[in-house]
Order: sequence, then C-alpha cells, then structure tokens
Amino acid sequence: MEMRKLGRSEIAIAPLVLGGNVFGWTADQATSFSILDAFVDAGFNAIDTADVYSRWSPAGAGASERVIGAWLKASGKRGQVVIATKFGMEMAPDRKGLSARYMVAAVEESLARLQTGYIDLYQAHCDDVATPQEETGEAFASLVRAGKVRVIGASNFDAARLTSANALAEKNGWPRYETLQPLYNLYDRAAFEGELAAACAVGEISVIPYYGLASGFLTGKYRSEADLAKSPRGRGAKKYLTDRGLRILAALDTAGARLGATPAQVSLAWLMAKVTAPIASATSVAQLHELMAAAALKLDDKAMAALDAASAPLG
Repeated sequence: MEMRKLGRSEIAIAPLVLGGNVFGWTADQATSFSILDAFVDAGFNAIDTADVYSRWSPAGAGASERVIGAWLKASGKRGQVVIATKFGMEMAPDRKGLSARYMVAAVEESLARLQTGYIDLYQAHCDDVATPQEETGEAFASLVRAGKVRVIGASNFDAARLTSANALAEKNGWPRYETLQPLYNLYDRAAFEGELAAACAVGEISVIPYYGLASGFLTGKYRSEADLAKSPRGRGAKKYLTDRGLRILAALDTAGARLGATPAQVSLAWLMAKVTAPIASATSVAQLHELMAAAALKLDDKAMAALDAASAPLG
C-alpha cells in the first residue's frame, strides 16, 4: 500500500481516508465495526470523524466518536490506525469555536468518547475569527506538549487564514497545520483550486478533502429527482443534478467502461491523483470494498483530461 506523509510530519496514511460521519447514524454499531475491520485489514489506516457527528440525527453529537472508541477497545487495533477528529463546529450555543478554554474541554470529551489517550490528527473544524489565532495556536501547542495530540490540521479555512496561522506557528515555535480538509471533488472544484491549492502547495500542507463523492452523487446512484429517495443522504445530492453534473457522470461512465471501474472508483482515483487522500464513507462492507479498489486504479492521461474537461468550473 502506498503511504503518503501528512505535511511535514512523520505520520503517513494510505491514499483513502474512511469517513466516520455515518457511524451511529446510517451505519449501526455492528455494521460500523465490520466496516472498520475490513478497512484496516485491507491495509488502510486513516479514519476521520468529528465531535459534532452526528448532531443532525437521533443519535446526536458524539455518536461517531463513541462508535469508533468502542471499536478501538474491542478490536485492539489502536496502534494500526491514524485517528483524525475535529472540534469547533457548534455542539451547543456555548460549545463552539477555537478558544483555548473550549479546546481544552473539547479534546478531553473526544478522548473519552474515542477511549484513547491521544489523537493523531486534531483539526479545527472551521475557522473562528472571533478568537485570536495566537490563542488557538498556543492552545494547540499545549495539547501537543501534553501528548494528547500528535499533529494538527485545519478544515474549511481560506488561503489567507491558513497561511497566517502557520506563519504565527513558525514565528512562535508552535505546531503548524499539517493538513487542510476542504470541500473538493470532481463537481466542487472552484473553491479549492486556485489560492487555496497554491497555499497548500507552497506550505507543504497535505490535502484530505471531504465529500469526495459529492454526497454520493459521483457514485452515479442519483441521476434523476426520483433517485434521491434511494438514501437518507439523497437530499444532499439534489444540487448536483445539473447539466454540468450529468456531463460529469457521462465522463465517469465512459472512463469506467474503458478501465473496468465504477463511477465512484474513477471519481476517487481522480482525487487521489490531485491530493493526499480523499475522505469517503461507506454504510456496508460491500460498498467499502468498491471504494477501496480506487486506490489500485491509476487513471491515464486520456481519462484525466476527459474528467478535467467535463468538470471544469463554470464561469
């Protein structure tokens, strides 16, 4: 299995990250355990979650971390995995943001739910302009010194704030953001490509995008309004049912037919050629095996060019 470094750190991950947002939501604990076992047994190692998963469901916030924690305890595989979690999104009106006070509380709660003594990659889930970056940077440094966090990352930051945070870290000898977790996939390209991608390249920041399959749209599962009812997550794919979205699906179909791969595999392989490792979630072991096969799929120049052209951002 090819391993890719996270920024300038010593942590290396396989080119696909397992998204934990479905654990305890659309995947119950038993199914989640099976998915996690199959993922690690196949040679992959990075699992991404967040304290807020899944606040929007009956399971509530913290559900994903609790499932992963129960699996870590039952499986004994803590040493085989890179656990990435996030904080900062609103858990309650008084529980959000990147202040030092809140970070100290949030990390302890995540550690307890995950049933582990340390988090490999602790990420700011969103920017917080109300908190000075100096305060956030110093607080992260304290967690790393205490051994509770190995490296840190950012999610949903713009180029200027990512760059300024890492400049402060360098100036003060604090840990730098080694990763960025942006929205990026074959459909959602415009927000990342450009200044943000350039900032990551110059800063040697690894990119681990979320919604790698555009809420399932890039699997080809949703091709009409009627298809949206196929899954609880179908509503999220509705915005992709555009002329451009259908052109992307056609390009995926063409490349997949020639290379013997599914649309999901081609989509993820395209991302793997662009970034460190996309995040994708699965609600069954069969679905997971389809996604993992993308790591062995190398798209040729013809496929990459056709996908680039079909998905070129408008305007």
